[in-house]
Amino acid sequence: MKKQIATLILAALPVFGFAAEKVVPQYEMQSVNIDLTDKEALQDGARTFVNYCMGCHGAQFQRYERVAKDIGIPENLMMENLVFTGAKIGDHMKSSMAPADAKAWFGQVPPDLTLVARVRGTDWLYNYMHSFYEDPSRPLGANNVVFPNVGMPNVLAALQGSQTVGCAQAAKLDEKGKKVYDTFGQLVTEERCDQLVIPKKGLLTESEFDTKVKNLVTFLAYSADPNKLESQRIGTYVLLFLAFFFIFAYALKREYWRDVH
Repeated sequence: MKKQIATLILAALPVFGFAAEKVVPQYEMQSVNIDLTDKEALQDGARTFVNYCMGCHGAQFQRYERVAKDIGIPENLMMENLVFTGAKIGDHMKSSMAPADAKAWFGQVPPDLTLVARVRGTDWLYNYMHSFYEDPSRPLGANNVVFPNVGMPNVLAALQGSQTVGCAQAAKLDEKGKKVYDTFGQLVTEERCDQLVIPKKGLLTESEFDTKVKNLVTFLAYSADPNKLESQRIGTYVLLFLAFFFIFAYALKREYWRDVH
């Protein structure tokens, strides 16, 4: 009996060893520069948000009418192309998914995304949307490097392609995890099997997908603070007024203190 138990344990060891050696993919964070004055980027980002995000998430503190006005979309085109829930132009941008259904399917109601860019930051959002990968151990078949064990599928997989963990040429790292350079200052590379790779490309090229995600992040940044550009404009006028007023205040101060010894 003891011999049989020992045999079973030895047979199970490779399985346990494989589970323990699950590869954690490496991902290098990138910065993204967005331009809130770029109406074309905002319009494309709004289109991506409505088509790929609003099935589960909403932007319930935004109104379709305000968005259309701010990013330069005529109201009739907004209603025809970006409103799929039966909402009116003055309604809030709420998800079409009922909260009860969302909780039943995902375990909890997906968060509203109106303020996500202010909470997480644009760089975090940009890298989050880039770092989904296939993971059969997850309930929805996808995981994320930036947000490990995320509870949502890779909704942009059709555009990017199904990203997996595989082998590819990447920067060589030392024991402290820092990049290795040769004596001439050139980056040393090696084949590493902890990289995110896309065996089958999606509908977009890599650069097109980067632009698509950047535009989506731009729209989310606008949504988090629709008055940002107006606030900056008013702030500039205030600073110019204070600088102009300072000249007269300083001249008045000199006049008053001229005879003070």
